[in-house]
Amino acid sequence: MVERLIDGWALVGGLVLLAVIIINLAAVIGAAIGRPLPGDFELTEMGVAIAVFAFLPYCQLRDANVTADIFTMGAGPQLIAVLKAFAALVASGFAVILLWRMSAGLVDMREYGYATAILQVPIWLAFVPILVSLALLTAAALITLFDSVSTVREGSHA
Repeated sequence: MVERLIDGWALVGGLVLLAVIIINLAAVIGAAIGRPLPGDFELTEMGVAIAVFAFLPYCQLRDANVTADIFTMGAGPQLIAVLKAFAALVASGFAVILLWRMSAGLVDMREYGYATAILQVPIWLAFVPILVSLALLTAAALITLFDSVSTVREGSHA
């Protein structure tokens, strides 16, 4: 269930990124014909941030994060499983910390009424999908942690 939610959330991130591309295309065309699109960079900034965070849980769950495999080329499956478990533990810790601090950021942004300069879009609105992404990242990191620990245990019994 959580895995399907994470997959769907990544697709939402892709749609947000597609919207950012369309906004930029409209801005370029608008500038070329003398009708600029006000606030295009604000929407791009918010959209890209939302999309990037939406992809994080998917990358964690699907083991699609960037790794430096050159250091583990000669390692056995047991050591790799231990390293993956450690990485998942670190990822879950970072996800929880980011979720906590971004929640505080949302409260501050909302309380102080921060908004974009041109369109006056409340900045806290971008925090909502980012917090969803961080909650899903926490879940994905815990899933990968449990999977890695299971792999380590199976390897130690072999």
